[in-house]
Amino acid sequence: MTDTRRLEGLLALIAFGLTIPAANWLIGNLGTVCVAQGPCLIPVAPGILAPSGVLMIGLALVLRDLVQRRLGLGFAWMAILAGTALSALLAPPSLVLASATAFLVSETVDLAVYTPLQRRNLVLAVLASGLAGLVVDSVFFLLIAFGDLSFLAGQVLGKLWMVLLALPLTAWLRRADARRGILPA
Repeated sequence: MTDTRRLEGLLALIAFGLTIPAANWLIGNLGTVCVAQGPCLIPVAPGILAPSGVLMIGLALVLRDLVQRRLGLGFAWMAILAGTALSALLAPPSLVLASATAFLVSETVDLAVYTPLQRRNLVLAVLASGLAGLVVDSVFFLLIAFGDLSFLAGQVLGKLWMVLLALPLTAWLRRADARRGILPA
């Protein structure tokens, strides 16, 4: 592994870890509407609002893929486990179970979808694994936290925007890796 590859992986790992406190901060502090004793919301589509923290969760799914690409599967698993613990630690008491469970299951699903696809088509792997992870995260979180899926559309769309925004960067990374003769981890 080259020093550049290792550095890129460590930066992705740090950014991945930072998405968790960032999501918790956003949800309580930044939005176009902040509900008393509730989350701050942002528009994710016309007439659809979502907690602002969903943006960071979508980004976390992509960053976990990059951690795996640069540092390998072992680091990806360690990142998921550490992220689950951090998610439980930072979540409000009423959401600890929902937050930690949704994080663990969705990041594991992301890894399971990404791993077999990454060598054939990196962009497709990031898109497919991100889609799978964001749907699983949204469903698990909403069902455990609130017992219903009323806010599923906003949750999914908010996370999807971040995955879609990362795809051009993913394509650039794949081309750069190909030029340098780097194969995925």
